[in-house]
Amino acid sequence: MTISSLASFAISDPTAALEKKTASAGAAAADFSSVLAALGQQTAVDVKTGESVAAAGLQGRASTQEVVQAVSKAELSLQAALAVRDKAVSAYQELTRMTI
Repeated sequence: MTISSLASFAISDPTAALEKKTASAGAAAADFSSVLAALGQQTAVDVKTGESVAAAGLQGRASTQEVVQAVSKAELSLQAALAVRDKAVSAYQELTRMTI
């Protein structure tokens, strides 16, 4: 792989991607569902990239460093998505315990 192709493995800021998406759509502010959708999409992309780079590493087309970077980014994205899911489930459980 070349150095220019490594730029795609740089850890991106999910909020920056979301801001770009909402700005292009003309929305003034993002709602919660679009934030979760963007997080899910970015996580899926990161995991797929990690898998493809790992496969390329096994075939000798990617260096160990590239594989580690891609897999680490995928792991970090997945951990962030799981943390958000856990918080959402916790908030829902708290709401269901409230008396009306």
